[in-house]
Amino acid sequence: MAAKLVRKCLVLPGLLLLLVVPAFSFPLNRRKSLNEIKEINHKGPYLGLVTVYPPEEKAFLDTGIFKPHKTHRFVDLSGRRFWVGKIHEKKVIYVRCGVGMVNAAAATQQMLDLFDIKGIVHFGIAGNLNDSLSIGDVSIPKQIAHTGLWEWLNPKGKLDPNYVAHLDVASYNVPKGKGSNLLGRIGYSKEEFFSELGKPNAARPLVWAQMSQHWLHLAHNLKKIELEGCVNSSLCLPRKPKLVVGLRGSTANIFVDNAAYRNFLVRTFQASSVDMESSAVVMTSLSNGFPVIVIRGLSDLAGGQPGENAIGIFGSLAALNAAKVVAQFIKALPHDTS
Repeated sequence: MAAKLVRKCLVLPGLLLLLVVPAFSFPLNRRKSLNEIKEINHKGPYLGLVTVYPPEEKAFLDTGIFKPHKTHRFVDLSGRRFWVGKIHEKKVIYVRCGVGMVNAAAATQQMLDLFDIKGIVHFGIAGNLNDSLSIGDVSIPKQIAHTGLWEWLNPKGKLDPNYVAHLDVASYNVPKGKGSNLLGRIGYSKEEFFSELGKPNAARPLVWAQMSQHWLHLAHNLKKIELEGCVNSSLCLPRKPKLVVGLRGSTANIFVDNAAYRNFLVRTFQASSVDMESSAVVMTSLSNGFPVIVIRGLSDLAGGQPGENAIGIFGSLAALNAAKVVAQFIKALPHDTS
């Protein structure tokens, strides 16, 4: 009996230890990461790079332009890995934020809060809304809007004149009839933009977020870039891809692969590209007073194609072309840019 009691006494502290250790392990890891960040920041400032999901990250790394730091290669925070290194001898930190606006804003804010950053370059792929552009082209928009901030309205209610736009779902009925449908209408609202340059806790209404003008001017002056036109030896685009600067982009937590909604975005917002992260990165950067630019390779037609969406075919090519433009943009930046 005594032996059994001894064994129980030995087991109980072990169980308590298992319960206690995980509770303390996270803060210790966090503290270690913060100490590493402190050392990294001593060698700053850095240019912040934010991409979205693995194929974009792979295309970026496959270019060979990113040279990891010899000792402080990366820091893990909140499940994300922040890589430290250089591109064309410019110090950079990059992170893969994850799909969607919440992920994009959270990763961008974390980067700006913890690291010595002088600006944000956001890149990846996007759907093409502009018939004058082609798959494989790279767009650097001058403006970007959050077009997913809407209210689904009461079909019998009045339309608020303050809405940026509205989508009358009933007008898409096929065949068209005298009645409407229960989905009714959607009213598009303005974003609330908070900025450290404004009064605390006082947002101003915003539709179009503007890219940082000095960076946009630099993008206009980029030398001719040789973009990739072939996925492999047997699959090539009909036209040579090009870089286009100064159009409009649309962002929402919606993957668009629908011709009718594509046409609505073009007609209503005059947008040329659509993605799920850019406006979140831009607004977060501008709110904190940092310059920002978006570089997106066009991977598909967002529903404008007659058959299947081409993102699975040309997504890697679009991501590679975006990465090439990122490299040239960073190369053109002066060392003391801010």
